Amino acid sequence: MIKASGPSDQVAMSKPEPGLKPRSSPKSPSGGNRRGAIAGLIIAVVILGIGWWLARDLTAASKMQDCLMSGRSNCNVIEPAR
Repeated sequence: MIKASGPSDQVAMSKPEPGLKPRSSPKSPSGGNRRGAIAGLIIAVVILGIGWWLARDLTAASKMQDCLMSGRSNCNVIEPAR
């Protein structure tokens, strides 16, 4: 059932009474929203770091396997002297 707004509803909404503060909308707690966003960002960075480490490790293992499958006997990585 829809209630029709009458003139008394419009008068009450038009001006606040003198001496009373106008009601402001309650502020939503934005700390919870930020906490969730920061937690999501941290999780994304951790997953990205693990993925990067895993990709490098798998690439190194693949290069080692390619070297061994080609029949070489010395496939160790040679570090340049500093």
